[in-house]
Amino acid sequence: MSEARRARPQPTPETQHFWDGTRIGELRLQRCNACHQAYFPPRPFCPHCAGRDVQIFKASGKGRLYSYVIHHRPVPGFTPPYAIAVVELAEGPRLMSNIVDCPQTPEALQLDMPLEVAFEKLDDDITLPLFRPAKG
Repeated sequence: MSEARRARPQPTPETQHFWDGTRIGELRLQRCNACHQAYFPPRPFCPHCAGRDVQIFKASGKGRLYSYVIHHRPVPGFTPPYAIAVVELAEGPRLMSNIVDCPQTPEALQLDMPLEVAFEKLDDDITLPLFRPAKG
């Protein structure tokens, strides 16, 4: 990442549990107690059945590379080229992130490659969940 400051997410009451989790090295998702579907992004109701009886749980941090683009233009906080990826978590939901600890090339970034979460602390309030190729 470059020296320029990367944009910071702004936690809301609905997303605070997620950012509290990343700060301590946990990837937290929500699950509906009615239909048992896990989902992301955080919200107070299930996007599958609209149920409001939801729980927060610690996800495994494992996933697969679902899709990506390699960005080649400079943006504050990033050194091109870098991957903007959609990661499909083992629990089912997909989230956007960046892939780290691997060459940012189509040869290295294979669809369906196993990934694991890697946390990057930006400041005392925000720690980002990034993903790297799974070890082993």
